[in-house]
Order: sequence, then C-alpha cells, then structure tokens
Amino acid sequence: MPGAIHAEGLVKTFGDVRALDGVDLDVPEGTVLGLLGPNGAGKTTAVRCLTTLLRPDRGRAVVAGIDVLEQPDAVRRSIGLSGQFAAVDEYLTGRENLRMVGQLYRMRAGAAKARADELLEQFHLADAADRIAKTYSGGMRRRLDLAAALVVSPPVMFMDEPTTGLDPRNRQELWGVIRGLVSGGTTLLLTTQYLEEADHLAHDIAVVDHGRVIAQGTSDQLKARTGGECVEVVVHERQHLRAASALLDRFGPRGPDRGGTRVEEHMRKITTPVSGGAKLLAEIIRELDVHGIEIDDIGLRRPTLDDVFLSLTGHAAQDGGTDGARAGAGGPGTGQGRRPRGKEAAR
Repeated sequence: MPGAIHAEGLVKTFGDVRALDGVDLDVPEGTVLGLLGPNGAGKTTAVRCLTTLLRPDRGRAVVAGIDVLEQPDAVRRSIGLSGQFAAVDEYLTGRENLRMVGQLYRMRAGAAKARADELLEQFHLADAADRIAKTYSGGMRRRLDLAAALVVSPPVMFMDEPTTGLDPRNRQELWGVIRGLVSGGTTLLLTTQYLEEADHLAHDIAVVDHGRVIAQGTSDQLKARTGGECVEVVVHERQHLRAASALLDRFGPRGPDRGGTRVEEHMRKITTPVSGGAKLLAEIIRELDVHGIEIDDIGLRRPTLDDVFLSLTGHAAQDGGTDGARAGAGGPGTGQGRRPRGKEAAR
C-alpha cells in the first residue's frame, strides 16, 4: 500500500536541463524521509512537483491519498510547505502574518488568533509578535515562515532545507519541533544538505544526484555500504610508521574487499579497516606497547553520511550547480513556498 507520500517515475525538464529523471519515492505515514543531495540534484524540483507548484512532464504522485495531478486543490488543503526562502509579508507583524495564513485556510478568527499565539510561543517569537517582520533577523524570519507552514497542523509536511540560515541553537530547537510533529503522526519529507540533520531526523534517507535517486535506506544501511569501521592511530615517532602499519594490518578483516591500511606520513597517521568494534582497541594498544611503539592518539572511526555521499556521488554534499527548477522557472526561488501577501491575499 502506498505511503502518505508516493511518487512513481517523476520526470521534469527545463529546456535542456533534466531536473528529475524518473524519481520514485515512498514515505510511510508518520515517518520522515530525508532527501539528501547537492545543489542542482533535483530536491527542490521534486518538492515543487509533489506540492502542486510544478506539473511533472511524466510520472504519478499521490500525497495524503490524493492524486497530485488530478486533485491539486485537495492536496494543498492537506499539506504544509516551508520553502528554501522565508515567505513572510515584511509589512505585517509576526502575529498578523500567522493570523492571515489561518484566515486564508478559512479558520474562524478566534481559532486563527489562538493558533497564532500558540505558534509564536512555540517558536520563541512571542516577544517580537507585534513587531513588523521587516525588523526581524534572518533566523527569526525563518522561524516565522516555519510557524506559518504549521498553522493548520497538516497531516503531511514538506520542508525544503528548513534550517538554512539558522544558528546551531535555533537548528536544535527546530529539530525538537520536527520530532514533536512526527511523534504526533505527521509525515514529513525533508530536503537538506546538512548530513547531520538527515542523520538525526530521518527514518529513511534517499540520496539524489542529477535528478535520480541513487541510493535509499536507513542511515545505518547507507553507512554500511561504504565499508566497516576503521582504527586510526597517530604514532609519536615517524620512524615507527612502517612497524605500526604492519602490526595494524594484522587486525584488519581478511578477504578481497577488506580494503587496506593507509599511511599518511606527514600526519604520522595510520588508518586500517577493522571488524570487532571498540573491544579491539584495547588489544591494539597492548600490542603497540609490547612492540615499543609510542602513540599520540588512537580512535575507532565509524562511517558518516559524508563518507556515504562522497562514495556514492564522488563529490561533497554541498557541491553542485544551479537547481533546474530555478534555472527554468524565471530566476532564483521563483514561486518557491510562496504565500500571498497584502492585497493579493484578499483576492
């Protein structure tokens, strides 16, 4: 049975740019899918197709049980969207921005007021609630934008790089909000370039590059694809590098795919793949001591999502070109996560 967010074979082109090249996604209800990829990978284009902001050239998408192409209005009533850029009315106060969104969703005035007050407290904006948004810092605007996306407590949320521009403290606070939403049953598709963010929040991660999903699984499953753990040792004397390397090599797993010991002479560091985990460290330290090899540092290193991304794509997560959606849709951020403002909202 398809999940709360389901896509099959999504294709979207902008001129010669193939932004999506047959994307398949399935997000079970009440879970978080992290869409991980560099700029230009197709993450934002996928979000815009799933949220009715763009019509795919080919493929099928269902969100909250509703066909995106056949019933776009019904989809919009069932989702929340926070785009890459804060979409707030600079000439309204924080409180007025949130009330306006509630009214656009046809909430009663009293309910819209109560929900606005609740969100202002939740996002630590209560003290600035009656200041116009133009005076807000970048981080405050980002929080106000996210609050606006949550006014109607939608069953399905899309967050396109939601913590861009937030300092570490605000990022951690937002992670707490996201966890609370998901624990309450919300389904979330989250795009991010922050590997740590995907690691902390996502039940499943889909790695996207050049408009395709090139790998998908849990964080642990993806990390396992890059190989096992490594022991890193920094010897005190460079002359001991060869002997220490030979000793460490004995602790490595056997077989054609085991990899090899790597020596970085300028750092006096040796890295070797191992199997056995932390309990192996004590044995290695004893052997080094027996052979009179003094060390400055030793540690067990597990693969990270950075390693996963580098091994899958050949480049870092924050590398990449212009997003096809922006290149083909009239400039940076055109229509992305946009909410009507001022007189436009009243039409």
